[in-house]
Amino acid sequence: MWILRASEASRSLTFRLASGMARTLGRAPTADFILNVALVSRVHCRIVATDDALDVEDLSSTNGTFLNNQRIDHGKATSGDRLRIGRVELMVERGNT
Repeated sequence: MWILRASEASRSLTFRLASGMARTLGRAPTADFILNVALVSRVHCRIVATDDALDVEDLSSTNGTFLNNQRIDHGKATSGDRLRIGRVELMVERGNT
């Protein structure tokens, strides 16, 4: 199980993904994980969970997807990494399955 948790204490966001799951993040009601926050595109990025990492793909977002402060089109996130979407920074954690 992978956990994405907002690094800012004032935001109580937590998303969970089991290995094999694919989810989209964005402002739109059609996104799997909704982030109704400034600078987040309607469907901002897609995350696919594997046993070893999270595969992150930017979906042509206006403001970009950042992994450890590097703008990415595609990237792999592992435990301890930081994923930034708009103004929301999510910490990547490996949870117990």
